[in-house]
Amino acid sequence: MHTIIRYIKPYKTKMIIGTSIKFIGAIMDLFIPYLLAHIIDNVVPLKDPKLIFLWGGGMILFSILAWATNVNANQRASRIAADATREIRHDTFSKISYLSSRQLDEFTVPSLVSRLTSDTYNIHRFLGMIQRMGVRAPFLLIGGIIITFTLEPVLTLIQVAILPVICVIVYFVSRKGIPMFNDLHRSVDGLVRIVQENCIGIRVIKALSKTDYEIGHFKDINEEVSDKDEHATAVMSITGPCMNFILNFGVTIILIVGAYRVNAGISQVGKLIAFQTYVTIILNAMLSVTRIFMMYSRASSSADRIGEVLAAKDGMPLGTPDRKETDSHIEFENVSFSYNKIRNNINDLSFSLKHGQTLGIIGATGSGKSTLIQLLLRFYDPQKGVIRINGEDIKGMAPEVLYTKFGIAFQNDILLADTIKENIVYGREGITDESIEKAIEAAQAKNFIDELEEGVMHELTIKGANISGGQKQRVLISRALAGDPEILILDDSSSALDYKTDAALRQAINRDFKDTTTIIVAQRISSIMNADDIIVLEQGNVVGHGRHEDLMRDCKEYADIYDLQMGG
Repeated sequence: MHTIIRYIKPYKTKMIIGTSIKFIGAIMDLFIPYLLAHIIDNVVPLKDPKLIFLWGGGMILFSILAWATNVNANQRASRIAADATREIRHDTFSKISYLSSRQLDEFTVPSLVSRLTSDTYNIHRFLGMIQRMGVRAPFLLIGGIIITFTLEPVLTLIQVAILPVICVIVYFVSRKGIPMFNDLHRSVDGLVRIVQENCIGIRVIKALSKTDYEIGHFKDINEEVSDKDEHATAVMSITGPCMNFILNFGVTIILIVGAYRVNAGISQVGKLIAFQTYVTIILNAMLSVTRIFMMYSRASSSADRIGEVLAAKDGMPLGTPDRKETDSHIEFENVSFSYNKIRNNINDLSFSLKHGQTLGIIGATGSGKSTLIQLLLRFYDPQKGVIRINGEDIKGMAPEVLYTKFGIAFQNDILLADTIKENIVYGREGITDESIEKAIEAAQAKNFIDELEEGVMHELTIKGANISGGQKQRVLISRALAGDPEILILDDSSSALDYKTDAALRQAINRDFKDTTTIIVAQRISSIMNADDIIVLEQGNVVGHGRHEDLMRDCKEYADIYDLQMGG
């Protein structure tokens, strides 16, 4: 709960004002039964209508004040809860945005989505409830007991005797409930994962007629979440029936004893009626305290999960600056990397690339092509070796310096539900209309954009579903080129382009961005055969390195790919 405390500190003054107003409202509520007892026992026997109306008007006034203060305090509580939760959600999202790829792998995306949505919602509910009931319920409970002592000490002792039993029940149930909610949240993460996978793969699911299978899959995880939620809620709900039984048992004893005391002339009817009202107030206060503990169990589990994200240390800490004199633009020095630290996905990779040169990377699926790119972008750090840009170790480069060097287009990159222009600019400052036009022409996207009625202001749907695959890739390449990058990375981003458009794209890049160092990851050998340098990867190992002519002569794997794709 340290996470929640840290975020409500800025609202301390507002919370004090709100709880003070709530406190005043609770005082008004406690005075009303006392006035009722006074009217019945002392005013009514005088048979003076004016006094009855006077004291009755006082009860109405206290009721109005109680209503007004409670409404005002509840409104304040809702605003504070919403504002604090908004800050928690913002900081959590910001932290997630800067998590390293390895940290994302550890948390998993579905879990992070769940923490950002359902967990923050649980905290929002708790913050609202603790302000509405956290002061009012304990005060009504304690204040009601104190006032009943002044009315009927004997009956109050009966009431107080049952409270420790209730506290013990609440303690043990809450202690068991928190681990159950932790387990529930893990199942919710799985539910989010299934929903995410189905939303992404809906076309494949329909095309393969696997709708019924996926519905069954979702049904299983949904029932698991439902069962765990039902089980956890049932355990936490034990407190309600137990409290009702114990308190009502106490009320029965109080009424029996009170009736004997009134019959014996020891007590008065008005006091007994007021005492009964106070017992009801105390009963409701105890039920409210129980609900607070139930909500605390959920919120505590959620706060711990969010706290894990916020407390995550920088997964890619800035290293010590290390620079060497070199004329190479990009350099890999004996780089080895493994995702699972069991088998290397990249093994002892070395190469260098000069300014303005083009590097082609080819290999079978799973050979390590995209891993090489992720290492260059410092999404992961290699376990061995050094990666340099302009002679400087990228571990010592600040992220805002490193990432501005790149223009990147992945095969299945994201397109937003916005205009083509905004998808190209992507929130970056300093990109002019001239830069956008130049990038569109080089990416071979000008023809199809000009055919659209709105041109670059054409609205795309989510993931660019209203344009073809090749058009998507050309928009993505336009985005990569628009910032006039120092290093351009095309990670299998022309796979949906025909050979003619692909060739025109490479020619345009060589012509209009000749000072840009380019790395092309491709499955098609035609996309990289004219590169200045080509690396052939197989299971993380370099099996060929050189120009096209050299590889055709010396690398069997490369020659086999060429023969298969180009017909010998």
